[in-house]
Amino acid sequence: MLLAFVGPPALSSLRRRSLLARCQRCAPEVEDLSATYFYAVQCVRALADDEMARLMRILNVDATLPARAHNEVAIGPRPGTTSPWSSKATDILKNCGLEFVRRVERGTLYAFAADTVPSADFDKLSRVVLPLLYDRMIEAPLDSLETLFRRVDPKPLVHIPVQAEGRRALVDANREMGLALSDEEIDYALHAFAVRDPTDVELMMFAVVNSEHCRHKIFNADWIIDGQREARSLFDMIRHTHAAHPEGTVKAYSDNAGVIEGFDVPVFGPHLDEDFRYGYRQRQTHVLIKVETHNHPTAIAPYPGASTGVGGEIRDEGAAGTGGWSQAGLCAFFTSHLRLPEFAQPWEKERAAFPDRLATPLAIMTEGPIGGAAFGNEFGRPNILGMFRTLEDDSTGVWRGYHKPIMVAGGVGLIDDAHVEKKTPTAGDCVIQLGGPAMLIGLGGGAASSMDTGANSEDLDFASVQRDNPEMQRRCQELISRCISLGAENPIISIHDVGAGGLSNACPELVADVGARFDLRAIHNDDSGMSPMQIWSNEAQERYVLVVGRADLNRFAELAARERCLFAVIGEVTGDGTLSLDDALLGDKPIDDLDLAVILGKPPKMLRRAMRRQPVRQCLDLGEPSIAEAAERVLRFPAVAAKTFLITIADRTVTGLVGRDQMVGPYQVPVADLALTCHSFQGY
Repeated sequence: MLLAFVGPPALSSLRRRSLLARCQRCAPEVEDLSATYFYAVQCVRALADDEMARLMRILNVDATLPARAHNEVAIGPRPGTTSPWSSKATDILKNCGLEFVRRVERGTLYAFAADTVPSADFDKLSRVVLPLLYDRMIEAPLDSLETLFRRVDPKPLVHIPVQAEGRRALVDANREMGLALSDEEIDYALHAFAVRDPTDVELMMFAVVNSEHCRHKIFNADWIIDGQREARSLFDMIRHTHAAHPEGTVKAYSDNAGVIEGFDVPVFGPHLDEDFRYGYRQRQTHVLIKVETHNHPTAIAPYPGASTGVGGEIRDEGAAGTGGWSQAGLCAFFTSHLRLPEFAQPWEKERAAFPDRLATPLAIMTEGPIGGAAFGNEFGRPNILGMFRTLEDDSTGVWRGYHKPIMVAGGVGLIDDAHVEKKTPTAGDCVIQLGGPAMLIGLGGGAASSMDTGANSEDLDFASVQRDNPEMQRRCQELISRCISLGAENPIISIHDVGAGGLSNACPELVADVGARFDLRAIHNDDSGMSPMQIWSNEAQERYVLVVGRADLNRFAELAARERCLFAVIGEVTGDGTLSLDDALLGDKPIDDLDLAVILGKPPKMLRRAMRRQPVRQCLDLGEPSIAEAAERVLRFPAVAAKTFLITIADRTVTGLVGRDQMVGPYQVPVADLALTCHSFQGY
């Protein structure tokens, strides 16, 4: 039985006006629009009157959905998928005693007002504005409500015909799949698969694990400058500081986050051996530090790109050692000049061509910071530090700037001294996926971000951007924190966050020294139509992989149930140094006893050549601005101008452990020159 109800407005008045303006730029005849949520409820049977009343009361609705009018367009999750909202809402309904609900899903109904458009032409109008109404990665127009609950058959496993076509097969796959493999890496893969055809699962995994994003190939490259080989790589230079002065450092360059020496402090939390009662316990805690960038996704889709950048950095702190937790964050953006409409600035000259597929600097700075702040707000982590800079420069005869932006996500956290080091898994240990289900989002992001901007197809670029679900990540962190609270009995042997490359990167890293066998269909999956490669390599967010001893599995499951955190046992450590992936549904073996040395070994090292050039600099001509005009220009420049609009969108006090945020004094002026967090509620 399928029921449908009219919900509340889907857009605030500000968002509605913004969408209307964008629609009118494409179709001036659109005079107005409205957006309303609707709920589709799939029930296992017909409902009695009192059951219908309970359902409507919990959904907070009072009317069923009427037949769609000619001027309305319905948008919902892609057919064959289950949205994160649906998973949470269905869980809530069942926990409220509505066991007759199989699934509830939410969509948006858009209605357009255009008096000058005949009814017969509304279909043509809707096709013009349709791309503005939904995120094509996770949503689609709906012909009927039944489409929401339709199952889609899974796509098949693909074998790359290396034995028949040789190197050409890998070259074609490299281009079509957006793998970003160099010629040397293609030759390496050709040698590794000399006796059998690789699957698309294996090839995508090889590409992602060895991408610039995951392996830092440029930073680790050998350099020849002016014909002379450099003694150190860029990464060697970075590591040199720590090598020369390691004092105060507990761990560097070997885990998901760095660790510096902390303090012995009273930590407030639940005592799992005392029926979860909260209290203080003295613990030796160290400081986690982490900074990373999320440039490519933010350039393609600023809001989800920045949001998942913040989420990924938070996961890195949680996945340090055998479990840590994040305390506070920083967020920074570097873009080309903003070029505000009807507000041109003297420094905004005619510039180099801007790539069509990239978001403009203005779009990045109006959407990206909100995405980053939204994740932190919903997860519950304060953002107390940041930066915003713009640059376009042609003084050397070459344009330099940030058409592809830099989006920096960073933070500090805490980790117990006993949990700093990961342990070595042993044969028989369980490999667990923690967090949300697989979805067809963020496919090939690690490889896509390693390509030159514009070298990838626009569809592959768009497909490489993830989508966020901070509420699920909060559940994961609560479970990790409960494991940490057990102290020496922490069941986590090793843990990694699932970021670039999805499971295809996280799982090999997790079992790098021991090997494991995985079950593809044990992976939680909310998209029935995905191929084995898409299930293994998608970058659905808010996931971790960890190893737990079989003897500790029941206790881990009890803690997960308490925190309502999804987990699945997806594999078992074998100890033979190989990686296997079985697919019971399709009867295939997407990864066939692949030696981990092929994936994590030593592919060809990058060699970069460069020549120094002395730029011909032009004389600086400032014109003759008055003192007042010069001062106003300086104060208007983004690097100097007030950053309040980037600060007040984020929670700066959540956790109660923030000692200093950006705002200073009784008038709360954003001029602080430091950010400060406390280790404990009883001291700092």
